[in-house]
Amino acid sequence: MQWTALHRLCPDRGSRTRLARLIDRLAGNDSGAQESALAELELATLLARAGFSLRFLPESQSRTADLECCLGPDRLFVEVTAMIGSTSRLSLNRTTRVRPRDDPEDWEGGRALINRLVARVSQKARQLVDYCAPVLLAITVPHRNDQHGDLRDSVGEELDLKQLASAITVMLPGVPQISAVHLSLWDVRPLPARSGVRLANVQVVQRPPQQTAYPRVRLLILNPAAGYPLSTPELKSLRGLL
Repeated sequence: MQWTALHRLCPDRGSRTRLARLIDRLAGNDSGAQESALAELELATLLARAGFSLRFLPESQSRTADLECCLGPDRLFVEVTAMIGSTSRLSLNRTTRVRPRDDPEDWEGGRALINRLVARVSQKARQLVDYCAPVLLAITVPHRNDQHGDLRDSVGEELDLKQLASAITVMLPGVPQISAVHLSLWDVRPLPARSGVRLANVQVVQRPPQQTAYPRVRLLILNPAAGYPLSTPELKSLRGLL
């Protein structure tokens, strides 16, 4: 169990208090709080497996990061957020209804989703201006939740991954306090690549839709103008999370 392992790895009082609150949220009826707690626990588990020692930071009104991680002499702060809208993995058991093809949100390779992700990066960046160390912003987009009608196997929302990576890359130099963005996209269908051009600051891992225990797509997007760039060991470990 994720909580058990993290409870053992994070013995300090602040981490234990934060973990207890996350478990309370998982047991509650607020789907948004559930998804946010689950995203934080999942990423903390991945970071621990990648070799980071970590500490859960106390919640405060000043909007601090969620985790402080160390890898040898290097320190990294992590902010975790889940984009809750018409999405929920918990209630659908990893399935969802296929959306109509004429739904405006599906136009232009998932442009609406791309815009929401860019806006979330900008919003979170304003809360993370005071750190004198690398900051990783981790965003999870859970499964969609359509509570009307029967559920069918998901094919996911179409998404142009290169367009997404480009949109975030273009805006990142304006927020140098963000060293990198880690995206976990559970319910998307990557569009075929329209060109062979690759962004040097972006790493993408796609999984087949049958592997429902993992996000369909994970991306790590580095900020080429980061005020505090990730160290080589940190970068290597974070790439391993994908």
